[in-house]
Amino acid sequence: MPKEKDAENSKKSPTSGGAHHYDASDISVLEGLEPVRRRPGMYIGTTGPEGLHHLVWEIFDNSRDEAMGGFCNDIEVVLLPNNRIRVADNGRGVPVDIHKKTKVSALETVMTTLHAGGKFGGEGYKVSGGLHGVGASVVNALSIYCKAEVHKDGGVYMQEYSQGKKKAAVKKISNSKLHGTIVTFEPDQEIFKDIKFDWHTVVNHIRQQAYLVKGLKILIIDAREWDNKKGLDDSDVFYFRDLGLELPSTSFYFEGGLVSLIKYYNKFQKPIQSNIFYVEKELDNVGVEIALQYVDDIVDRIVPFANNINTPEGGTHVTGFKTALTRTLNTYCKKNEMMKESEGGFTGEDVLEGLTAAISVKLREIQFEGQTKAKLGSMEAQGAVATVFGEAFNNFLEENPDEAKAIINKSILALKARKAAKAAKDSILRKGALEGMTLPGKLADCQTKDASESELFLVEGDSAGGSAKQGRDRRTQAILPLRGKILNVERARIDKMLASKEVKSLVIAMGTSIGDTFDLSKMRYHKIIIATDADVDGSHIRTLLLTLFYRYFRAVIEAGYIYIAQPPLYKIKKGKEISYAYNDDERIKIVGKGADVQEIQEVEASEEAEIPSESEGKEEETAKKSNKIHIQRYKGLGEMNPEELWETTMDPKNRILKKVNIDDAEEANKIFDILMGSEVPPRKSFIQSNAKLAEIDI
Repeated sequence: MPKEKDAENSKKSPTSGGAHHYDASDISVLEGLEPVRRRPGMYIGTTGPEGLHHLVWEIFDNSRDEAMGGFCNDIEVVLLPNNRIRVADNGRGVPVDIHKKTKVSALETVMTTLHAGGKFGGEGYKVSGGLHGVGASVVNALSIYCKAEVHKDGGVYMQEYSQGKKKAAVKKISNSKLHGTIVTFEPDQEIFKDIKFDWHTVVNHIRQQAYLVKGLKILIIDAREWDNKKGLDDSDVFYFRDLGLELPSTSFYFEGGLVSLIKYYNKFQKPIQSNIFYVEKELDNVGVEIALQYVDDIVDRIVPFANNINTPEGGTHVTGFKTALTRTLNTYCKKNEMMKESEGGFTGEDVLEGLTAAISVKLREIQFEGQTKAKLGSMEAQGAVATVFGEAFNNFLEENPDEAKAIINKSILALKARKAAKAAKDSILRKGALEGMTLPGKLADCQTKDASESELFLVEGDSAGGSAKQGRDRRTQAILPLRGKILNVERARIDKMLASKEVKSLVIAMGTSIGDTFDLSKMRYHKIIIATDADVDGSHIRTLLLTLFYRYFRAVIEAGYIYIAQPPLYKIKKGKEISYAYNDDERIKIVGKGADVQEIQEVEASEEAEIPSESEGKEEETAKKSNKIHIQRYKGLGEMNPEELWETTMDPKNRILKKVNIDDAEEANKIFDILMGSEVPPRKSFIQSNAKLAEIDI
């Protein structure tokens, strides 16, 4: 073949790009904020609820940074109608003069340009949560509407935007003696499919910030149901509260800092250390602030912050803290001969048990791992925290021998329990039980081995288990009956857990193992469905199961594998027509508001035999002509026959399942402590406070 032809063909070869030339014209250049709209996940992590709320944090963080610098002491956050958020602060106000490089107002530069802000050097901010200066501009890019108002130098300056693009130049709209910034934004439905701000998520996040900045007043107002019939304009006031409306609100103001935060987290705990440890010191330009207290519990709670940004995935500051904590307690224990040499020393796992700690570092130049700032990467924080905390905590132990003894004894108990738990677990592992080699005999497993289509129903009692086994789809649905109430694992270690027959059966059926050998990839079912009766006992069993999953299998919940079945409460017969109602509102709707009470016959499921059968000749004819409506009230799943259970609760086409999520781990942690812990007074208080919300089945 001629070389010329070879060369021509080589240009069209798929391996060399074929006829598609690759040159400068193929390089895309995204201008302005277009990269943010194209790949929002790179900037806010997700376009789900977490990313949606991240928009609020970004704008709030700008105001909070002003407070950290001492320029602001009053922030207001308002949830407005039509999915809008308004954040106002009495800080210095974003500069509005012309920026030398961009040739436009500094306000426009900050709001419409990535990597622009007052956090890259100079004296604008000594400490801030900003990483790339993308906060305000990213929120602007992902909003269908955004407005920035600045009170500064005797005037009010305003600019509006849509999808990151300005509508007009920055302009002065009036005079003002105030100073500060107001940002109002509305997320874009093109980016966020489900826009719903959660009040508790907003309040809980901002509460943390209030603890971290001493002397900062924060007011949160829920104005989403505000019916503005009077045509009021919030642009007429600096703070929304000045409109004088009566709306739900929450305010925060703390002078105690991290000590107040520890008291809040341990409000329902029994402390074994009466004095809360606290240190605040700067070392090598790193500000370190730590507070901690040990309580009578088996779980730990470490809440870390870097420049006041919560870093749930930890980072270098947490590593420095854990290293110093373990080293200091081992040194003190050895020095005072409080432990036998044969027992070895403490591990990090031992000294963390029962610990509640808040760690806050402040750095001039800060590095996070990822734009969502979930993990701190600044190496200088590790050494600074280890040194500052190690020295201060050692002094605390020396000066408080009774506190030190309580902490050491707590850690020794944890060490012994860890060894006992390991021995018990190793014994079971040696038998191969947790590896799925011997599935529990009462488990009616499904035929498919594909975990993605497999479902495990956890049903209450053998009666419901029998109906479920008969009514299920054997190919994809497995049934595990549970006898009675499982062990409350809130305060139980793994060795005691695995001694519980019901818990052990569930762990074996799941196939993931437990503790440090847990492996989510070995999960045998991607749907675990809790199906309990609609009574007090059923609710208790469901709570016990959720406690087990939350404490020892949180990754299973986070993966979206846990569901709660919603069986019907009523079976309603109108002649030959049968309907199911899942709540009282549905029952009323099916029966009809105008139905004569005399025509309604209500029975319990156990009395079903008294209802005229539709296959009994004359009785069938009588039922057709009768106007009576028969309402059958189910008390438990065991009262349903297999067909009813399949049709209402197990059939994927008809059933209703509630997916279990962990929206706020700290709040969930607190609720589990209250409801399932050993302290009675907090549980009593919780029940009294929430009694009106309970659905009582009499």
